[in-house]
Amino acid sequence: MKKSYMIMYIFMTGAFFTFLNETLLNIALTELMHYFKVDAPTVQWLATGFMLVMGMLMPLSASLVQWFSTRRMFMGLMTVFLMGTLIAGFAVNFQMLLLGRMIQAAGTGLLIPTIMTAMLLLFEPHERGKAMGNFGLVMMFAPAIGPTLSGIIVDFFGWRWLFFFVAPFVIGSILLAYRYLENVTEVTKPKIDLLSGVLSSLGVASVIYDFSSVSTSAGGFLNPVVLTTIILGTAALIAFGLRQRKLADPMLDLSVFKYANYSRGMFIFAVVVMAMFASNIVMPIYLQGPMEFSAKVVGMILLPGALLNGLLSPVMGRIFDRTGPRKMIIPGLTVLSLVMLFYSLIHPGIPMYVFIIAYIFLMVSISMIMMPSSTNALNQLPKHLYPHGTAISNMMQPLAGAMGVSIFISIMTHGQNQALKGISQPTTGQLNNALTTGVHHSYWFATFLVVTGLVMSFFITRSVPPEEQKS
Repeated sequence: MKKSYMIMYIFMTGAFFTFLNETLLNIALTELMHYFKVDAPTVQWLATGFMLVMGMLMPLSASLVQWFSTRRMFMGLMTVFLMGTLIAGFAVNFQMLLLGRMIQAAGTGLLIPTIMTAMLLLFEPHERGKAMGNFGLVMMFAPAIGPTLSGIIVDFFGWRWLFFFVAPFVIGSILLAYRYLENVTEVTKPKIDLLSGVLSSLGVASVIYDFSSVSTSAGGFLNPVVLTTIILGTAALIAFGLRQRKLADPMLDLSVFKYANYSRGMFIFAVVVMAMFASNIVMPIYLQGPMEFSAKVVGMILLPGALLNGLLSPVMGRIFDRTGPRKMIIPGLTVLSLVMLFYSLIHPGIPMYVFIIAYIFLMVSISMIMMPSSTNALNQLPKHLYPHGTAISNMMQPLAGAMGVSIFISIMTHGQNQALKGISQPTTGQLNNALTTGVHHSYWFATFLVVTGLVMSFFITRSVPPEEQKS
């Protein structure tokens, strides 16, 4: 038991700084635009490109996890992440900075499925909730403090220290792994199908890129470039799925969806990711627009909920181990649907503290849903499907996030434009009212989405692995 937790803490140390890195650069984007003399769409590639590379590599993780030992995989990926960090820190132009970010993303994209697969093997089903909850603390806490920490570092030391600050801790995690990390996964070296790799990378990258860029493209989904690439990406994913069914040793075994709890859990997981990612974009826009709060104030409004989400994750994991999924997921989705309904009725006259309380309820409800739904889903799989189940689970996060943001922003923009129809020179008050209308429309859709997940949650049962069913 002590050995399992020692390995888990090594994983958490390394993962903390890779997760922190996902949001650490957000506050610095404006300064980087001035420093490298690039425009907003260009600098946004530091975020979009990061998500693209992660999404492209995650389908490959199921095979790669079975090619290398846990120790070698973890140390290798942390070394890749360190290389990207140093390249970005010493960047002399924007292209070099972007290259560093892409290398960081390669390490991060493969590290997360590696850790989750190892943890499924380290812990028995009755204690996975606690273990995954502890890991969830890192997953939620690190991105939550990223923007705040970023602002302090940039103000006092400059943007390069966003990378130099992380490097020593990454080196420390590599040394810890060298000294203490033991192998967990079995090295079977399955055959990697090259065509499957091309199809999955092309499909995932196309879909993430299209949904990420649709809100800034003229014509939205009807933009010829967006429409063409999303059709090609969807076709590539369909071809990938059909090919996996024909392969004796598929790169990504889609038979995981034959397990009812896995399919239901992943659906709910995707719904919550869409609602969370979209809220983290739409709500700051509204708070800085009609509410007229500064960026720093908005950050403080959202910080308590984000921190509480991370801190409660281990608690929710322990409760899940004792009670099972339904007693957590059903109340969580109920509260989340009420928060979405509240957001669909907001107006500029609401006091700041109400938004703070609403966001706390939102993030607490998410902590009740995300880890229990994904852990219960993975618990139903036989051991040989763990790498495939975790790969799909982690691949769904950037896909659902990109889709959620683009759909919410598109609905908000359409509602805003409809409200301004026929007004040639709108006043500030009319613009604020139009944005409020657009936000209402987007959260009507969110409410419908979450209620759909709530209905699905009533069909979830506590998962029993097939190995235990036979015994």
